[in-house]
Amino acid sequence: MSFNHINPLQWHQAMGVARASCARFFRDGGMPADALLAFGLSADDRVGHDWSRTVEAIAESLCAAPLKRAA
Repeated sequence: MSFNHINPLQWHQAMGVARASCARFFRDGGMPADALLAFGLSADDRVGHDWSRTVEAIAESLCAAPLKRAA
């Protein structure tokens, strides 16, 4: 994914939140897949075993534009 459309300040803050969240899962003995599931993301083989990719996936989801809901 290209990060050119994401505000750099928003990306920096999202990375901080994602790192802090993943640090708690790591400290408590959790796996990267557990952190992804906590944020409502699917844990595929590529991301579910690597903490750095998990942090980036969580930050990306935090920066994503919210979906519009019908009334």
